Amino acid sequence: MATDESPEDGFYVQADQPYERDTRYIETRITRDGADGYPVEPGRYRLVVSYACPWANRTIIVRRLLGLERAISMGVCGPTHDQRSWTFDLDPGGVDPVLGIPRLQDAYFTRIPGYEKGITVPAIVDERSGAVVTNDFPQITIDFETEWVDFHRPGAPVLYPEDLRAEIDEVNALVYRDVNNGVYRCGFSGSQSAYDAAYDQLFSRLDWLSERLADQRYLVGDTITEADIRLFTTLARFDPVYHGHFKCNRQKLSEMPVLWAYARDLYQTPGFGDSTNFDHIKRHYYEVHRDLNPLGIVPKGPDLSNWTTPHGREALGGRPFGDGDAPAPL
Repeated sequence: MATDESPEDGFYVQADQPYERDTRYIETRITRDGADGYPVEPGRYRLVVSYACPWANRTIIVRRLLGLERAISMGVCGPTHDQRSWTFDLDPGGVDPVLGIPRLQDAYFTRIPGYEKGITVPAIVDERSGAVVTNDFPQITIDFETEWVDFHRPGAPVLYPEDLRAEIDEVNALVYRDVNNGVYRCGFSGSQSAYDAAYDQLFSRLDWLSERLADQRYLVGDTITEADIRLFTTLARFDPVYHGHFKCNRQKLSEMPVLWAYARDLYQTPGFGDSTNFDHIKRHYYEVHRDLNPLGIVPKGPDLSNWTTPHGREALGGRPFGDGDAPAPL
């Protein structure tokens, strides 16, 4: 039986079985009423991320778009990790300067001694206790948008508008199943039949998205929403990683005209491209997933300079930030 486990997302691969993601997250929430024991409080929490991880990348983008940098600090793990944990190898001495720990697992063990589930990013850590509060990545960004509103920057966009939430949730569920997680279901399939099914489902959904976006600039409504952020982080990794490494190779993103233009439109929007690190992305997948890439050789290509080429999506109208404005340049 071939297995592979990773603190990136709690995945495991089993021969002759379809890929199953471990979704047993710590579901504690940080809310205005503090119902779970963790009230919204600026300066108290630290968001721990890696630019390599698509789930963490979402939180980086949302935090920046909403201007939550002053309210929630951010610790950045390196692009690679070992079987135990994400590490703070980018920081002096390999120790997070705020939490004082070398490994993210230390914060998990402070919350739950001997924690046996995936040591995943993103994770929010309570700086007072040094314990992880939550790693429930789908809920983290929603709470940034709805529970932390008192600390959004002036002009912050509304990323989860109440009148569109039902449609956003519906689109997010389809995109998660078939695209966000679908690429992993291709890459870590344990049988030919499982891979074939995941591949067909992935590209069927990408075709559906191309049709949806052919005459509208954004996925839901005429502004950027949570739905666009969730799709973008997968599209950003498609050509550098998923096309070859995960065998999602019917077409490259750059060969799908509508989605390629849509992805470039977002990438060139403040908050997206400046929150994307292609070097970290490539190093993570090719160096960590040794079952798929035994020697850990990172390909030099593809040429990613084309992300800055004109996309022409302005002709579809839409207002990227609605009644708000762009975040200040980094």
